Amino acid sequence: MTATRPRLRSLMLTAIACITPAAWAQAPVPAPLAAPRTKPVAAADAHRPTPIPDRIVRTIAADPARTIAVSWRTDASVAAGLAQIAAAEPGPRFPERAKTVSAASQTLATNLNSARFHSVVFRDLSPSTAYVYRVGDGVDWSEWYQVRTASDKPEPFRFLYFGDAQNDIKSMWSRVIRRAYADAPDAAFMVHAGDLVNRGWDDALWGEWFAAGGWVDGMVANVPSPGNHEYERPRLPDGKVDPNAKALFTPHWRAQFALPENGPPGLEEAAYFFDYQGVRVVSLNSNEAHREQAEWLDRVLAENPQTWTIVTFHHPIYSPAKNRDNPELRALWQPVFDRRKVDLVLQGHDHTYARTGLKAFENVPEGANTRDDPTATAGTVYVVSVAGPKMYVLDPEHWMRRAGEDVQLYQVIAVDGGVLRYEARTALGDPYDAFELHKQPDGRPNRLVDRVPATPEIRRAVPKAAAAG
Repeated sequence: MTATRPRLRSLMLTAIACITPAAWAQAPVPAPLAAPRTKPVAAADAHRPTPIPDRIVRTIAADPARTIAVSWRTDASVAAGLAQIAAAEPGPRFPERAKTVSAASQTLATNLNSARFHSVVFRDLSPSTAYVYRVGDGVDWSEWYQVRTASDKPEPFRFLYFGDAQNDIKSMWSRVIRRAYADAPDAAFMVHAGDLVNRGWDDALWGEWFAAGGWVDGMVANVPSPGNHEYERPRLPDGKVDPNAKALFTPHWRAQFALPENGPPGLEEAAYFFDYQGVRVVSLNSNEAHREQAEWLDRVLAENPQTWTIVTFHHPIYSPAKNRDNPELRALWQPVFDRRKVDLVLQGHDHTYARTGLKAFENVPEGANTRDDPTATAGTVYVVSVAGPKMYVLDPEHWMRRAGEDVQLYQVIAVDGGVLRYEARTALGDPYDAFELHKQPDGRPNRLVDRVPATPEIRRAVPKAAAAG
């Protein structure tokens, strides 16, 4: 073997020597390198739809034990969407038994393009069963997503809760939702307490939101509530916002989220409720129709057969940020929470973190901040959290059992029979806050058990000049 190496080397050198100067001259000349790019890819190009399904999102259905709701986007060449579903199997033969469902499709003209949005609700499914689904048009399909229906009776489960994503979504919020999923891959659903994006009419920002969640959005059901940034005032001919016009709800919402339509008239898919394994979850729209929603909520909770009640919306009843109190909203909604014994309220909007103890309604002068007895033993726990990078200054109040600022968080909430366990974790996955609620016999108020970690609160450094003066 080694004896042939010198001969092989000699033959290679001879071949190179035989190449004439003319042959070298005829060799193709590499094209000059392009000039370095100085501008980012245009938003219209970065978020252009194609015939291939994208922005695939599973949303909560009104009956999550027997239905699964899914939406997705294509370009305008796909007139009609299709979806397929089959019971999951250990092997790859399940597509032979898949059922095909026609989608409801609509065209949405955005600020960047015109796209087709499709949605299906798979019905007549079996509780506590693993399924696989895919979406497409019969020619181009997504991958198969493996999901599971809820049980039709109370059973332990976990879910995730996020405050506002809103800004720098793809670059900064992505790590939070991915860390949360890594910590709770069995999460039944994900609650988003409003301001999913900074401008609800900007298609590029929705593209970032879907990119941040990626395939997780197609597997774990999403439970979004509208924030004020999902609303926008119309613009004048010069492009400026008309300050006198009424803010309008983004058309992206109903196009891309297939949510329960059991809310008050006119707020379909913006306010809704569902039951999940012993918990009634209600999503409210804190941007409008507050009184109508209070009346609707009172009826929904009066007929509540579930052990636990969780309400989520955007604008906090108790604000942890400066000059952002919502006394009118509190006066309308909190009496319903108290009367119907809501256990937990999950909110966003204020870009800080704060959590109450068991807080019951108090009559206070108009415009005043409501305060309570920190030793109270009955009432609702209220939480405000933030998942994205936009941060506000905390306004410390004595009702805060735990608070924080300049910290991105996600929450893992578990329900197991008569115990609800809550954990807030930082973007690094470190524990930040925790408590338990224990149901008591004979209708007595919940027992709150604080499990706050020994680590210090994360607070913004006070400038030396301010501290001295």
